[in-house]
Amino acid sequence: MIDIKLIRDDVDLVIKKLSTRNKDFEYLRDVKAMDERRRQLLVEVEKLKSLRNEKSKLIGQLKREKKDATEVLDSVAHLGTDIIAMDQEIASLEEKIDYSLLITPNILHVSVPVGKDERDNIEIRKFMEPTPFTFTPKPHYEIGEKLGILDFERASKITGSRFVVYKGLGARLERALISFMMDLHAKKGYTEIIPPYIVNRKSMTATGQLPKFEEDAFKIANGNGDWFLNPTAEVPTINMYRDEVIDYASLPLKFCSYTMAFRSEAGSAGRDTRGLIRTHQFNKVELIKIAAREEGYQELEKMLLDSEDVLKTLKLPYHVISLCSGDMGFGMAKTYDIEVWIPSQNTYREIGSISNAEEYQARRGNIRMRRGKDAKLEYVHTLNGSGLAVGRTLVAILENYQNEDGSVTIPDALVPYMMGVKEIK
Repeated sequence: MIDIKLIRDDVDLVIKKLSTRNKDFEYLRDVKAMDERRRQLLVEVEKLKSLRNEKSKLIGQLKREKKDATEVLDSVAHLGTDIIAMDQEIASLEEKIDYSLLITPNILHVSVPVGKDERDNIEIRKFMEPTPFTFTPKPHYEIGEKLGILDFERASKITGSRFVVYKGLGARLERALISFMMDLHAKKGYTEIIPPYIVNRKSMTATGQLPKFEEDAFKIANGNGDWFLNPTAEVPTINMYRDEVIDYASLPLKFCSYTMAFRSEAGSAGRDTRGLIRTHQFNKVELIKIAAREEGYQELEKMLLDSEDVLKTLKLPYHVISLCSGDMGFGMAKTYDIEVWIPSQNTYREIGSISNAEEYQARRGNIRMRRGKDAKLEYVHTLNGSGLAVGRTLVAILENYQNEDGSVTIPDALVPYMMGVKEIK
């Protein structure tokens, strides 16, 4: 969450900065007023508690001296009720303030381009030109179904729409991509992680999924309302350090985390209804870093290159864009998207997002660092980036490596992971 001190110091500036997201943040003026009232009450209630303690000591002294304490007792009779009422008002104000801060997005980095929506995103660089074909390229779901490696019909029977059964060499290709990505990142110094697929409410709140986006999450019915299916490896991996103090000398921490991810895709009705672009369950390799604040953006650029290296090694065309203010994610201060070329759609589609949340998630999750024995505690920067979305990488391979006869050539880098198979036909 954003630091409430920023609202105290200059609420107008905070609203101005947040307004580049094209939403209304005038409610933060109420937050400032509630915070002022809360701090006023804290002073008043402490005075009353101090007065009550003084009077209690006096009453005790009078009783020990066998003197009449009636007048003093009468003078403090109302204090207990007043203190309870003030404490209740303080608790109510704190709850309202906390909720308002939890639903307030991150303040954007100064380098984020101001814009309305995805049309205002800025291309940073491009790798390879779009794949040329001498025939009309087919969409991945047609390729996969004809090769017998993707089965959407049976998945729908098993569960419902937006699920898939990977079969034969399709299952092997998905598995190969996971191992390939994990190996590639591990060789660069990332520690491999396979976290739980179920996360609790505190974890979802710390990384910003709750409370604002609860409708997008899959809640587990027998989890007492506290368990959710993991929406991305960012959630469990960052929360490994919730409520912890990290030694500065160990930073940056670098993880490549594999999970199965689950998303309800609320609000996406009618979009990408066929195929693997937008499914409820998908495999994902995520890059996570925890860094000191002065190193956050340097580590972001390194992470971007590490994510790009997946597509470079697979020789898939892509470009990198810097998201504008109107297209930014809720908890992020700056985001790059990697979009891979999808021939059947004749366009680039997102395959990875690489972001720095700065201190936003660290404040929510109470993740701090200490530079030395007597140094004060500081919040860290948390970064996350796709390394990559496995299903969408499989889509890109099927479409960019398809042949006119319906077969698919396996990228050279994946052949060892495919047990020597060089072509699916």
